[in-house]
Amino acid sequence: MLEKNIREQINELIHQQVVPAVGCTEPMAVALCTARATELLGRRPEYISVLLSANILKNAMGVGIPGTGMIGLPIAIALGTLIGKSEYQLEVIKDLTPDTLEAGKTFISENRIDVKLKEGITEKLYIEITCEAEGHRATAIISCAHTNIVFEEKDGNVLLDKMQPSTTTEEKAPLCLSLKRVWEFATTSPVEEIDFILEAKRYNLRAAAEALKGNYGHCLGKIMDRPLSRGIFGNSIFSHVIAKTASACDARMGGALIPVMSNSGSGNQGICATNPVAVFAKENENTREELIRALILSHLTAIYIKQSLGALSALCGCVVASIGSSCGITYLMGGNYVNVCHSVKNMIANLTGMICDGAKPSCSLKISSGVSTAILSATLSMEGKHVTAAEGIIDEDVDKSIRNLTSIGKEAMCNTDDMVLNIMTHKCN
Repeated sequence: MLEKNIREQINELIHQQVVPAVGCTEPMAVALCTARATELLGRRPEYISVLLSANILKNAMGVGIPGTGMIGLPIAIALGTLIGKSEYQLEVIKDLTPDTLEAGKTFISENRIDVKLKEGITEKLYIEITCEAEGHRATAIISCAHTNIVFEEKDGNVLLDKMQPSTTTEEKAPLCLSLKRVWEFATTSPVEEIDFILEAKRYNLRAAAEALKGNYGHCLGKIMDRPLSRGIFGNSIFSHVIAKTASACDARMGGALIPVMSNSGSGNQGICATNPVAVFAKENENTREELIRALILSHLTAIYIKQSLGALSALCGCVVASIGSSCGITYLMGGNYVNVCHSVKNMIANLTGMICDGAKPSCSLKISSGVSTAILSATLSMEGKHVTAAEGIIDEDVDKSIRNLTSIGKEAMCNTDDMVLNIMTHKCN
């Protein structure tokens, strides 16, 4: 068992990275920043200037905004300024009502919002909101993480500035993880210290149930539950895992006003790290403790991989989260650490290179690809089969294999990211 202080640090990390969010985290982060700038201004803005990094812009362009029946940034920004409360964090617009929605539509129609790409920055997660009214001006900036407000200013007076590292305060060193440490924490920690992760199951399976009440996104989860699809995919653990995961993504990307438990700033990653493990555990008749440990293993693996990949990248987040769920499912199958390492290698060998082309309803298709590969990879590992170091980017060392994956996603795919954004912003609608 890991030392208590290490367990406490890892628990703190999970609590920071696994949090509730309403809607896609990128437009919600923009709404959060808008809400904070409005609070600083102290009155309703007459004009809002929005400067965003390319990855924020990409992920916010085509996704449904919860409870609005609308997509994209303008309504998120309007609601952020009209009803948003920064204390709600990524649930910033949860006070939405039909009346305030109409007010938001009116605000948009008055051409008060200007959205542009922020030039000359390297940070992939960057949001800068400036609100103006009656001769007053306030600015808020979020950077590096979806709720990390690093700068506040009103009428030229700087109220908060964490843009540059402080020279007077000692920075806390990031917690050093490895897959072995992730495994040890998940499988040996006292269960009462980690059973909070069951909240992720409650949130994300509820989102899957919500999808059945409407026609959200491409209805992939609902379609997989229909008789014709069952004739193709069967009425199996495999089909149930995919359907319940896709359904939650359908609801979230389609604008259902329901929170999900996110992972590393992404609701889809939270869904993908949770629902496959939770559904498999139920149908495989695993114990409560086994479910808790599998969920921790899944979520913490995703957090570990994201540490070197970054919050936003050209690599689809479902690749990372489905690697986590494959680890969790391998554990539920009775697998040991070696089996988990083999599952990770199988996943990396298959899914590396899946691009992120923004948050949108069709994310459920990518999540389904990730989850089906997660089950396949776990099954192969339990049969003693795995991709070896003689093949592709896989290394004998599992952590090096993970670094190979994240290096491709963070560095080699930068040109891909630029091309994706260029295509998305120059399409003829």
